[in-house]
Amino acid sequence: MRYASITDRLAHLGSGRWALHTNARRMKAAGEDIIELTIGEPDVAPDQALLDEASRAMYAGRTRYSNGRGEPAVLKALVDKYSKRRAGVSERNFLCFPGTQTALYGVMTGLVERGDGVLVGDPLYATYEGVIASTGAHMIPVPLRPEKKFHLQAADLERAITPEARVLLLNTPHNPTGAVLSEAEIAAIGEVCRKHDLWIVSDEVYEELIFDGIKFASPFDIPELADRTIAVSSISKSHAAPGFRSGWAAGPEEFCEKVLPVSETMLFGVQPFISDMTALALSKHFDTADVMRGNYARRAEIVAKSFAGSNLVKPMLPEGGMFILLDVTATGLGGEEFAWELLREEKVAVMPGTSFGDQAAGFLRISLTVPEDVLATAMERIAALAGRLAAKKA
Repeated sequence: MRYASITDRLAHLGSGRWALHTNARRMKAAGEDIIELTIGEPDVAPDQALLDEASRAMYAGRTRYSNGRGEPAVLKALVDKYSKRRAGVSERNFLCFPGTQTALYGVMTGLVERGDGVLVGDPLYATYEGVIASTGAHMIPVPLRPEKKFHLQAADLERAITPEARVLLLNTPHNPTGAVLSEAEIAAIGEVCRKHDLWIVSDEVYEELIFDGIKFASPFDIPELADRTIAVSSISKSHAAPGFRSGWAAGPEEFCEKVLPVSETMLFGVQPFISDMTALALSKHFDTADVMRGNYARRAEIVAKSFAGSNLVKPMLPEGGMFILLDVTATGLGGEEFAWELLREEKVAVMPGTSFGDQAAGFLRISLTVPEDVLATAMERIAALAGRLAAKKA
């Protein structure tokens, strides 16, 4: 039987990236004591008020069809949120989607097609390549260098641009590195994008999880970049609600009008009762993100202290988010080999850096979503494996 070419383009870009995580879940289900540090699932619950609102709305009959753009209450809440960042924002600047992943898919479908190129910092979030390939476009990696704390450099971006480049897919705060771009860095990057007439798609899902002393910045907030920037986000991380699948895209009015039929063809609206919960989440302050922010910053320091003075494992302290990278190249193994060895020998599941691009091949991504004592135990096991590998190598 014949299949569309998209199935070939995505054949190696699906759940295979999460093979170690899937295997670890199977081992855990079989009764093995696995410490799971793989995916970014918050370890706190959504605020009870949000759950109550979703339940209230559902029982009140908010289970019917919605519209393609978004429920009025959510659109109003989004206008209020983004108007604090930039003047002139209206409901015409938003499209609602079930989560950031779907928003990225819809946005990319509306911006690029076969033959186009999308610039992405490498390391990159594991699904970005698939989102780009689904359109027929191809990824153009831009190296994010450890010596620059994985901050995208405008000069590196300029060097990577090719004639077919149409979009820069930006991610700040960044997954998996935890890098947070400054306003000056974004302005410089934006100037390159203006020079080469590039769209900027800015994934800002970790906006609320930036550690103390660091300020969030976005190209969406810079007036000179407003006509070329689409920001995507959701309540998955900020409100510890990944399973509710509620997100949005914020961009120029013309972009939203053009892409609205794409969104409507995909799903024609998100669930009204979840939209009511989202409107409440965006319109009031909940301390969920405050708690997570403190937890993740503290746990990142625990990881760093676990390897203080080590010449085998080098932690790369994040500036935000819920992950930390460990450089394990000094052990003699790459991140992929080390991660599988770690699961087999020490029963610790982490994500190999190869899931996040070529630049991350020598790294492990550690999720900071477990209690401190569990995390400390996991770091002891990583150190033990690193020590055995070093002894074997010697």
